[in-house]
Amino acid sequence: QVQLVESGGGLVQAGGSLRLSCAASGRTFSSYAMGWFRQAPGKAREFVAAVSRGGGNTYYADFVKGRFTISRDNAKNTVYLQMNSLKSEDTAVYYCAADERPFAGDYPEYNYWGQGTQVTVSS
Repeated sequence: QVQLVESGGGLVQAGGSLRLSCAASGRTFSSYAMGWFRQAPGKAREFVAAVSRGGGNTYYADFVKGRFTISRDNAKNTVYLQMNSLKSEDTAVYYCAADERPFAGDYPEYNYWGQGTQVTVSS
């Protein structure tokens, strides 16, 4: 089992940047594929980005391609989401998730979830 704690959220102006971090503890971090999801008020949770166990494969939702970058540091048990050119519609609670498969992509049912971190983009 793995425990996930997100950080790095906050308030930023449109066009700005934030970097989210998700620290994992418990079982070996490199055993898990990782993903980021988000949920805006009144909306369903949606996939944002995913990275494979070793970091070699990534996958993004169309609406973040070219703006967001997912990466991981297995030595630090951490996955990151670098968010650039933020828009007001990026406002949401962002969740990291871990899955026991080598790569989970946009599959909605990851095995483990963090508590989320709020990102608010002001226009």
